[in-house]
Amino acid sequence: MAENEDVNTLKRRGRRRLVGAIALVLAAVIVLPMVFDSEPKGSAPPVSVRIPGEDETGFTPKVTPKTPAVPEQKAPEKAPEKAPGNAPEKTAETAAEKAPEIVPEKPAPKAGIAVAEQFMVPAGAYLDPAGVIGILKEAKIPYYTEPIATRQGTVIRVRAGPFASRDAAEKVLEQLKGLGLKPGNVTTKS
Repeated sequence: MAENEDVNTLKRRGRRRLVGAIALVLAAVIVLPMVFDSEPKGSAPPVSVRIPGEDETGFTPKVTPKTPAVPEQKAPEKAPEKAPGNAPEKTAETAAEKAPEIVPEKPAPKAGIAVAEQFMVPAGAYLDPAGVIGILKEAKIPYYTEPIATRQGTVIRVRAGPFASRDAAEKVLEQLKGLGLKPGNVTTKS
């Protein structure tokens, strides 16, 4: 029995020494590189900044191009009254009548302006969507289609919408379920 206790004591001492050796190695791996590192990791190389004086012409700002302005249309001027017996005079009104009318184009939405959110209901993806499209036409539900490439070939995605509100899309979702279709959830049109 004494031999058995000696073996257990030796095993315990061996485990303690092993744990101590592992702790020393980890401390050396972590601490020694920090001690011997001559340059701190957080510092960046110095940045040289030179501000030109008033006399120097080193900096020229970019000029943003101006968008071409649409010329304003002036109201036609009133023609002077003709005296009886005189020849008709050329007036600004007759020149304005001959000039083509300039209609300004709708401005494209800018990046900072929010566009109204539109909602749609997925009706499914089909190889031949004619049956579903017929059902949607018959029910007078607006729809659009998108071709989608898959491993099996091209399928046509059919979606009901777009709708201006989520409530309108939810009503169409219920209507599609009543028509025997299995539509997806209402989503925003992207």
